[in-house]
Amino acid sequence: MLVRDIMKSPVISIPPETPLGEAYRLMQERGIRHLTVLTENRLAGVVTDRDLRLATSALSPEPFTPEDRVSEVMRRYPVTAELEDPVEDAARVMRESKIGCLPVLKDGALVGILTGPDLLDAIMRMTGVDEPSGRLEVTLADSPGELARLTSFLSHRDLKILSILSYPDAAGFARTVLRVGSIETRALARDLRKADFEVLWPPERPWPR
Repeated sequence: MLVRDIMKSPVISIPPETPLGEAYRLMQERGIRHLTVLTENRLAGVVTDRDLRLATSALSPEPFTPEDRVSEVMRRYPVTAELEDPVEDAARVMRESKIGCLPVLKDGALVGILTGPDLLDAIMRMTGVDEPSGRLEVTLADSPGELARLTSFLSHRDLKILSILSYPDAAGFARTVLRVGSIETRALARDLRKADFEVLWPPERPWPR
């Protein structure tokens, strides 16, 4: 999945001379938290609802007024993404930069915007959690052939695999989380345990109520 698959477009943008109060009203009307700022159709900055609230707060040493311009509080030279960037790379950049959005550029022109909720929607789609499904979590030895052994086991049960995620666990092991096309996973987990797989979810016994 790429940035172009989940970004919002067209983008709601404002010029830098927009008053802070007008920018905030626009955010409220459109139900958004970020506005891109354009100068001659080129990205000049980004302003967020938090930027506006902090800038005009009475607790600020020198608060701005609602009539002051966005250019005085916007974040210049914002971090951006490209259309063909993988979604997981965009998520890493947003997390490392501690930002809530990425303007998306094509040949230097603004074509979209990616926000935190867009990434959450993408994760839901990528993991299959937005479809009726069951969850399995298995610990595998971190060695070639182990994942193939697991998927081969499932394939012999005519079971659709909606998603597979794997990540390192303790030294020499990996956790593998699967979404499968059945909500009846306890019997499947029992068979996996009989085949010497270490199943973490569902638990061997139901949680006490």
